Amino acid sequence: MTQTPRPTPTEIRAYRAANPKMRERDIAAQLGISEAALVAAECGLTSIRIDGGANRFLERAAELGEVMALTRNDSAVHEKIGVFENITPGKHASIVLGENIDLRIFPGAWAHGFAVSKTDGDDVRRSLQFFDKQGTAVHKVHLRPASNLDAYHSIVEAFRLEDQSQEFIPETKVESIADGGTESVDVATLRDEWSKMTDTHQFHGLLRKLKLGRRQALQSVGDDFAWKLQPEAVEEMLRQSARVEVPIMCFVGNHGIIQIHSGPVANIQTMGPWLNIMDPTLHLHLRSDHLAEIWAVRKPTADGHVTSLEALDAKGDMVIQFFGKRKEGFAEREEWRTVMENLARLDITEAA
Repeated sequence: MTQTPRPTPTEIRAYRAANPKMRERDIAAQLGISEAALVAAECGLTSIRIDGGANRFLERAAELGEVMALTRNDSAVHEKIGVFENITPGKHASIVLGENIDLRIFPGAWAHGFAVSKTDGDDVRRSLQFFDKQGTAVHKVHLRPASNLDAYHSIVEAFRLEDQSQEFIPETKVESIADGGTESVDVATLRDEWSKMTDTHQFHGLLRKLKLGRRQALQSVGDDFAWKLQPEAVEEMLRQSARVEVPIMCFVGNHGIIQIHSGPVANIQTMGPWLNIMDPTLHLHLRSDHLAEIWAVRKPTADGHVTSLEALDAKGDMVIQFFGKRKEGFAEREEWRTVMENLARLDITEAA
């Protein structure tokens, strides 16, 4: 089979110029290239190649002051306005525990970086954008009017690479087994291990130990621990949480980062397939039509069980996850538990 030749940087820029209102992610998809290739094509014009290391960036991130941090996957976009603070770098995992910007970062996935400047009338929009080895966006940091512009220029100068080529050659990705589940399910062992959890963070270890994928575990453990919800459950949960003013936690991530909102939500809007939160420090955009399964999940902890809403795509990958906001050492809020337990369940016959 003949492979379609990769468009040249000149061809990429020409297509972009001919489609000025099209989103970058959509342009990349139309051209059959990565988003990083789209940005690289502008090197020397509107973009500069910079060091893409996560921990190198975290060393300087606080200097930027107020920014908008953006994390996305194929089905959700999570935007938070705040400052990078309480940063703990690590080889395998780094943490940002700011009041508004709350991140769990996996540095091994970060490979390429770009400083991007876009002119929009009299305004110049500046950002630092980070991608994996295949050129998929991992995280973006957009400057705001209150950002420290001098710090931005200093960071770009310090991180600037010798290589400023406009070509981007992605590394071939080694495909993993979808959903991660390779074993038949021993339901009794799964339920026993599940019931012994004392912290929600132990769940990933449970899956690894039993060699199960998340969807496989949810489907097998029994409806006292996990039950399927109707397709409109995410919107209903958000609207009910806003109505009773219960603070929530909203997690959106990819293989390189998880971004978390903790607090109330208020302005819930729908636009076509998009479900949106449009609050002062949080903008969330979720493709509801990408959600194949929505689960209510109970996990035991030392403080009593906690309840989450977990939305999976058709491959069984997590798109978005919600908890009620709580502090370790405290029980789950009754208002959150009530919201979750009153969401309409998906009847087994409907799911079949």
